[in-house]
Amino acid sequence: MESLKVIGQEKIGKFEFTGIEGGFGKDKKAMTINDIAVIHSTTVKRLNELINRNRKRFKDGIDIIDLLSNKNFEVVLNDLGFNQNQINRSNHIYLLSERGYAKLLKILDDDKAWDIYDELVDNYFNMRVAIKENKPAIVNQERLKIMKDNSATRKANMLYKIAMATESNTSKENLLAKAAEILTGEMTIPVMKQKEYSAKDIAEALNTTANMVGRIANKLGLKAKQPGHNKYGRWANSKSKYSDKEVPQWLYTNEGMKAVKKELEK
Repeated sequence: MESLKVIGQEKIGKFEFTGIEGGFGKDKKAMTINDIAVIHSTTVKRLNELINRNRKRFKDGIDIIDLLSNKNFEVVLNDLGFNQNQINRSNHIYLLSERGYAKLLKILDDDKAWDIYDELVDNYFNMRVAIKENKPAIVNQERLKIMKDNSATRKANMLYKIAMATESNTSKENLLAKAAEILTGEMTIPVMKQKEYSAKDIAEALNTTANMVGRIANKLGLKAKQPGHNKYGRWANSKSKYSDKEVPQWLYTNEGMKAVKKELEK
């Protein structure tokens, strides 16, 4: 087991936490359960309960380390800001690797949690090592492509909103044509007539669950901001099965289904 080293405060986007290296391998990044609780706006008690109920799923030294199980880690605990009273009152003080963190999020099964996970993996668990070794970061190329597509979609949506607020028909047509060019590469206004699928439709077609389809879509960044659309689908209002209210639902295009299928087949 590699020795632990506190590398100081890390700031990734709006998240601030204590960076830790070692424990799970040379230069491997780790996070304490306390920092994870703060980032996800929950309590250490809740996360500990989730881990303890599923403890057999977390492999010691690979997914998780209980810092209280080894007296050698007391120095690290002091560096992390734990005083002796806190150490004495705690049954466990868990440290999680990237893999352990992913397992915890699977138990949480929360879309927001997966969005946070994507940011931390790209910019903490992986990116820091890449910069340190002067190598390109290992980032999923498919996800980068989707991020680029979404950037173009945001520009097109902005032009569309301006066009809808413009009284001049000529200016409106020019703006819409420009938006079409950003999305399709051609100065034409495409007619959006294509088959659309709900997460349930895709789940049935690919022999999985709607929850898994949604999780993959969030992981790959398929969904545009609300309200909006891109080549992978669009937001639409649908009636909630629990009330009379309408709720936003992401409808997938054929491109969206292909992206989900490709990720499932990996």
